[in-house]
Amino acid sequence: MSYLADAVTQLAYDPGITPNEGGLPGLTVLKQVMGSLNLFGIIAVVGALAVSAGVWAWGHHSGGHQAEANGKKGVLVSAGAALLLGAANGVVAFFSALGSQVK
Repeated sequence: MSYLADAVTQLAYDPGITPNEGGLPGLTVLKQVMGSLNLFGIIAVVGALAVSAGVWAWGHHSGGHQAEANGKKGVLVSAGAALLLGAANGVVAFFSALGSQVK
């Protein structure tokens, strides 16, 4: 029985590791690269949304039900991607704060 208690105690051990802003060189460059990738992603989503809306309109007016459905799907996927790209920093910050509360 003591073996089980020791195992549970070892699972609950706190290693004491927390994020450190100044720990490694190049952090500012990495932040700039990630921001640039996010911007490129948002620009790509704008293009995908425009193309998908065009396919949706073309499919609707030409009677192409498959093209219309694919255009709608593309618009929804593009809108979801834009939502996630725009909220990426907040989503990560939210779950990071939530994770830091786990004891």
